[in-house]
Amino acid sequence: MTTDLSGLAALIERQWHRYGRETPADGLLLNRAEAPSGLIRAVYRPSFCVVVQGAKATLLGDTAYRYAAGQALLASLDLAVTARITEASPTRPYLALSLAIDLDALAELLSAQADTLADGMDSAPAFAPLRTAALDPDLCDPLARLLTLLDHPRDLPVLAPLIGREIVWRLLGGPLGPALRQAGLPESHAARIGRTTAWIRAHYAEPLRVADLAALSRMSAASFHRHFKAVTTMTPVQFQKQVRLHEARRLLLGAGDVAGVGYAIGYESPSQFSRDYRRLFGAPPGRDGAAIRARLAPEPALP
Repeated sequence: MTTDLSGLAALIERQWHRYGRETPADGLLLNRAEAPSGLIRAVYRPSFCVVVQGAKATLLGDTAYRYAAGQALLASLDLAVTARITEASPTRPYLALSLAIDLDALAELLSAQADTLADGMDSAPAFAPLRTAALDPDLCDPLARLLTLLDHPRDLPVLAPLIGREIVWRLLGGPLGPALRQAGLPESHAARIGRTTAWIRAHYAEPLRVADLAALSRMSAASFHRHFKAVTTMTPVQFQKQVRLHEARRLLLGAGDVAGVGYAIGYESPSQFSRDYRRLFGAPPGRDGAAIRARLAPEPALP
């Protein structure tokens, strides 16, 4: 199968109307919008996003990454960001997909093909956790096959991981390859920080000890703190708070018990939880949760 942006757009439209944002393929999310958005706060996973129609801007700290139709964004590790859909209309909606990066497949490919993938590493640019580039045309075909595979749920568990591995391989050989390689090399600073952001995301409700994270990253506490903030633009405690509050917002979609949600994500004080939530999302958790549930009732939510 071969395709181009128009073919990908048609596939995203069709699967969006069938599944909405979350698809049956592990890690594959779809996005469609008919108007520019307000501020979107999110915690990105290691992932690869492709815009096939419209445009979006993602902000990490003070740095803006803008990408439009035919361009891609790579997030090499878990990051708290803000974003806006900047180009969308009813006649030409914003259409995009994102695919989580399988870190095990990445590590396996880097290990098995170390000599092949080492070319150009000496001249690779300094690591940045977010990078944009033109979409490699060779990626259109596997992306189209993955979207088409949603029509064959029986085949998904077997074939989707194979296509995902192919996508990772092609990313490694393309313009986003150097950043992905740096994130996948076990002893690189990028991979060490990536292990700690992944740990925080998986254990967000637990008490955070910087000394333990420094040990996980195999750095001194001072070096870890410096590198963590340089990569993520925030401290470990600030990052944990972002992860907790985004998880709270997800939990509030199915529950109105604000205090219970606060305790579930690790807060000991309901009032502190409400203050932090309002500071991040602009409304108290109860009101914000009710508003989101009302918006979600008629149709799937935007990513």
